[in-house]
Amino acid sequence: MVKSVAKVPASPDHACTLELKIIPNAPRNEVVGWLGAALKVKIHAPALEGRANDELLAFLAETLGVPRRSVTLLRGDKSRQKVVQITALDAATVRQRLQV
Repeated sequence: MVKSVAKVPASPDHACTLELKIIPNAPRNEVVGWLGAALKVKIHAPALEGRANDELLAFLAETLGVPRRSVTLLRGDKSRQKVVQITALDAATVRQRLQV
């Protein structure tokens, strides 16, 4: 069986990647803070059938003030350690908007 691999579009000038440590089944969605180089985020949804991933991407988009399509999961589909790409914002702007 061959798995299809989603191709990520080329990074525009204003884009960055963000390492995350996710805690599913939390009482509410919230950004906890920085854990080394990774941002620790609690997500209300359970880690079943991609629900936590979907809610995570929507939560990050809302928190950063960007459209949902601007936040893409690059790695960690079934892991608590994830890497997301955020287009339309640079790393400094993302860190500023995520200050905890």
